[in-house]
Amino acid sequence: MLDFTDIEWRATRHPGIFLRVLRRDETTGDATVLIRMDPGCAYPSHRHIGIEEVFILQGGYRDAIGTHRAGDYVVNQPGSTHYPVALDGATACVMLAVARRGIKLLSRNDKMGTEGI
Repeated sequence: MLDFTDIEWRATRHPGIFLRVLRRDETTGDATVLIRMDPGCAYPSHRHIGIEEVFILQGGYRDAIGTHRAGDYVVNQPGSTHYPVALDGATACVMLAVARRGIKLLSRNDKMGTEGI
């Protein structure tokens, strides 16, 4: 069994949010990343520039669409927005995300790939 605490996570400027970049294309903004959100922590509200596919590996999160848990596959369409918040409890939300063309944080006016998170 994979122990997610063994992964070399990079802290972000957002409390309780950590990344492990697996692949990133500077030209297109495409990225494949592992994201960890500690229980109760929120990923900033953002808009998807291209399609994003997410597979939840551990824990879960909620957003305006509903609650998503380990084993769920979520597709966020280009132009869609959301504000994911990790579920409360003892387990962090860990997910594999494949994003095309990056994201745009809604609280800021700059296009972001994984670097801006």
